Amino acid sequence: MVLGMIVIVLGIVFYLQGQSVVGPESSFMYSNPEWITNGQWIAIAGIIILGGWIVISKINLLRPK
Repeated sequence: MVLGMIVIVLGIVFYLQGQSVVGPESSFMYSNPEWITNGQWIAIAGIIILGGWIVISKINLLRPK
């Protein structure tokens, strides 16, 4: 779960750096349209990781012991 949340946050930060919202102006990601797209895909990957964790945890709860 923690990994998914970290990946989501990193994706959002990369997206915002590409949009010139956060980060130092000296960064190669700052105001770079490529990192807008990269940040979106990284955040989506984090959502998939988090969703997979939720599904697996629900399956484990339903499994008889």
